[in-house]
Amino acid sequence: MATYAKTTQDFLPIKEIRDGTVILKNGGLRMVMIASSLNFSLKSADEQMAILSQYQSFLNSLDFSLQIFMQSRKLDIKPYIGILEERVKEQTNDLLKIQTKEYIDFIKTFTDSTNIMAKAFFIVVPYDPPIFTVNSGLLSRILPSSGKKKGTTEGDNFEEYRSQLEQRVSVVEQGLSRIGIRIAPLGTEELVELYFKLFNPGETDVPTIK
Repeated sequence: MATYAKTTQDFLPIKEIRDGTVILKNGGLRMVMIASSLNFSLKSADEQMAILSQYQSFLNSLDFSLQIFMQSRKLDIKPYIGILEERVKEQTNDLLKIQTKEYIDFIKTFTDSTNIMAKAFFIVVPYDPPIFTVNSGLLSRILPSSGKKKGTTEGDNFEEYRSQLEQRVSVVEQGLSRIGIRIAPLGTEELVELYFKLFNPGETDVPTIK
């Protein structure tokens, strides 16, 4: 009997990413927001107490779960170096061209010898379609099968469930704005890049969406 090796995708819970929404294999939907940081230690004692009080009120007001995680990884300096190299090509002043090249060499040497970390904060808002119980009572005498069935994420159902998810995102955005934290939902390409780097930490080239 032939056996087939499983690929990485077989172990991922993600079915697809569409319209800025992560669709899981079990039918659940997720939206991911990037959040701004807040330097709590620089606040006065009264400001810290006010922030904690607002954050507690925000958490108590939620009737759904949230996932908050921080990503810390080495800063990718290649895009910045690419911009500087383009400036060198466009530069007509020989002195400025030399200085820009020296600056590029300095940046490369500095980043190679020092681990410069970039931190990003994300909030994952979930929505799981309702589960419909079938074949109970009189219905069980008519239909042969029994059990529970989760709502699908196809067609109109997807738009309906995504609307419910967006309402939750709005609640989170309003709650966090009261303590000075701004959030912005990630688009489809940004989600692909995020998950690709999470599951492929050693890779730098992110596949493009066609």
